Amino acid sequence: MIRLEVLVAWPNLHIVSAGEGIPVVLLHGLTATQRYVVMGSRALERSGHRVLSYDARGHGTSDPAPDPAAYEYADLAGDLLRVLDGAGIERAVIAGASMGAHTALRVALEQPERVAGLVLITPAYDPGVQEDAAALARWDALSDGLRTGGVDGFVAAYGTPDVPESWRATLLTVLRQRLEGHAHPDAVADALRVVPRSRPFARLDELQQIAVPTAVVADRDEPDPGHPLAIGEAYAARIPGAELVVEQPGSSPIAWQGGQLSKVIARIADDAERR
Repeated sequence: MIRLEVLVAWPNLHIVSAGEGIPVVLLHGLTATQRYVVMGSRALERSGHRVLSYDARGHGTSDPAPDPAAYEYADLAGDLLRVLDGAGIERAVIAGASMGAHTALRVALEQPERVAGLVLITPAYDPGVQEDAAALARWDALSDGLRTGGVDGFVAAYGTPDVPESWRATLLTVLRQRLEGHAHPDAVADALRVVPRSRPFARLDELQQIAVPTAVVADRDEPDPGHPLAIGEAYAARIPGAELVVEQPGSSPIAWQGGQLSKVIARIADDAERR
């Protein structure tokens, strides 16, 4: 039987710990919750891993940040370290999606002794276009839409997804489901303004410092243009020995398939344990 615990860490993060064995921490993306990393799959716990997942500050049922501006990657990385400390974990495999991937890299670069392996799922941060005015204006519009109109306001600001028609209904359904899972939508609106302006690291070349088993799980641009394949390729090219994992053309992204993604995470965890 899988042991399931609900833990608490400052600032009152909702944390779930399940299973026993190699420690793995799952970090979700901006506007998501802990549910949206391996999509509810329990494959990791069943295969001998202790899995910790938590709602980032302001997301899901975790408390908002103490200040509306406290959603920088320094804040998010500090939360991850507190979660590790609170769980008595010295080193863990960190698997993060988008914002979670960038948070994992921040910790791996600043405190590499805490990270045994990395699975970077759909990274999107590009230092070269971090301050693009049009992109930041869109994030601000999404923030305003959520704050003033709730989920419907966010979806209206999002507009028609720039994906093939065959993907649109699925994308909009998941978008609504993600946004409906937050106890503090105004906090998510705050995060929507702060996170895109924050830098987890300064230059892509810094990724050459990573010295642990790493997989980069990238999506093709047709179903997920918000997480460009080129960014995933750039990360994998710079991290020594990194494996690039991408779905076959026309297939559902691996990042959307909890069971398949769990296999990638387990492979990196097993590699890390052998080192």
